Amino acid sequence: MSLSILARATWHTLAISLPTVFEAVFSEVQPSACDRRLDIWSRALLRDADVRLEVEGLEHIRPDTSYVVMSNHQSLYDIPVLFQALPLKLRMAAKAELFRVPIWGRALTAAEFVRIDRKRGPEARQALLRAGWAMKRAGVSLWVAPEGTRSPDGELLPFKTGAFALAHITQLPILPVRLDGTRSVLRKHGRHVARGMSVRVSISEPILPSAFPGEIVALAALVRAQLLAN
Repeated sequence: MSLSILARATWHTLAISLPTVFEAVFSEVQPSACDRRLDIWSRALLRDADVRLEVEGLEHIRPDTSYVVMSNHQSLYDIPVLFQALPLKLRMAAKAELFRVPIWGRALTAAEFVRIDRKRGPEARQALLRAGWAMKRAGVSLWVAPEGTRSPDGELLPFKTGAFALAHITQLPILPVRLDGTRSVLRKHGRHVARGMSVRVSISEPILPSAFPGEIVALAALVRAQLLAN
């Protein structure tokens, strides 16, 4: 059953990647088309795994606002969960290795996901800044996992500061989001998908970087406290 779920997840990914790549080569990729495909893809992945989604704090989101969405990171299922839980036009910062996957990597680029090379810190920061300005102009939100990788045991890892610098420079509000239960669906490096798990998404009030002028460490500490408190 678990292999079947993973196989279907691969198929769903190909099903949205191929038309995006085709459009990138022969015409123009429309953001609205990417939004629609990402919704279809994420909905299908959660349905196949029978994920039961509970969302709290939607009242904190203004759909016409761009955010830097920051959450804890426990599982590959964090991604479809966030696409289904947040009523936002959402793109994500992803590790460079994913952009090297045939077809999928090209689709990520065409859909304006942000490539982050964790081995090249200054370049990663510049990529985030370019993406932040572009998304602010387009009314799109950017998800960043400040831990930089999935937690192996569910404990919150130390934060990297690049996304906080992005929020400071662009003055995009930070939307803290805590995820509980995705690790039970699929753990880091795991190959078994557990069906029927409940996942809770807790959305906190947005944090304005302007309240922390030049204080990236203090800003990061507040976001960390929010993710630990929910």
